[in-house]
Parts: sequence; structure tokens; C-alpha cells
Amino acid sequence: MLPRPLEGWRRAGAPLALAVLGFLFAAPFTSGAARADFRVCNGTQSLVGVAVGYRAEAGWTAEGWWQIPATTCKSVIEGPLSSRYYYLYAEDQDGRGLWAGGVNFCVAEKEFKIAGVKDCFARGFQKLGFREYDTGEQGSWMVQLTEAPRGDATTP
Repeated sequence: MLPRPLEGWRRAGAPLALAVLGFLFAAPFTSGAARADFRVCNGTQSLVGVAVGYRAEAGWTAEGWWQIPATTCKSVIEGPLSSRYYYLYAEDQDGRGLWAGGVNFCVAEKEFKIAGVKDCFARGFQKLGFREYDTGEQGSWMVQLTEAPRGDATTP
């Protein structure tokens, strides 16, 4: 059983083919203020919980949970990006949207920052699959989470 990233979230158990909705637009992000961040934009109509993984001085690290309201963006890593690869796991509160991948990180039910990716269960954590994003060593990056069209059973 997966951890519950936000209190009161319901797991609908939708098939992965329907649940993996978006990862559609991952692109370098710059603003007029030249701000450098790893941003996640929620293009859905639901609240989304997000966790991010990355390589730090202490080794592989995962952090979460950020709550991103519908149709808003949030910086989950602030400042210039120091790694080429970042990892993301997200799910919506309605149980219809899941953005996951094949790279495992340790996570906790409530707000967390966990160093290391081994022995998650032995250390009292859960393990989830995160999606990899190759930022190409850009100073900033944005991931756009979008809803799949109703009835679309294909995965990107």
C-alpha cells in the first residue's frame, strides 16, 4: 500500500494507463526576473501532492509533500539547479491522476526530507517510483502536469 501524501486523499486504484496523465511538457523555465528554480505547474482541476528526488552532497535525497492547487505553479527547488537529473512523483487528491516512473526513492506520509534510497522499509519509510527529468544542466526547469482526455487509455 502506498503512503498517503496528504490527509484525506482517496486512492481510487485507477489503472496506471489511465492514471499517468501528464508529464507532457517538461521544458526549461525562465521568467522576466531570471529566477532559477525547479517548478511544477498543476494544469489539472484538482489539488496535487508532489515529491521530488535529486542528488545532493549527502547522496540521493527525496523531499515532499508540496501541495499545488489546481491551475497554479510552485517552485519545489529554489535557486539554480545543481544537478542534471531530477525526479518527480505526483498524485491528485481525487485519485484520478498519478505521475510516477521507475526510479525508486524513499518517502514518508507527511512532510519529509530523506537521504538515501536503500532499505526504505527497514528505515520506516515507503518506496515510490519517480519519473526522471533530464534538465540538460539548465539552470531552471518546469514540469507541467496535465489531465489526460476522458476515455484516453494510452500512456505518453
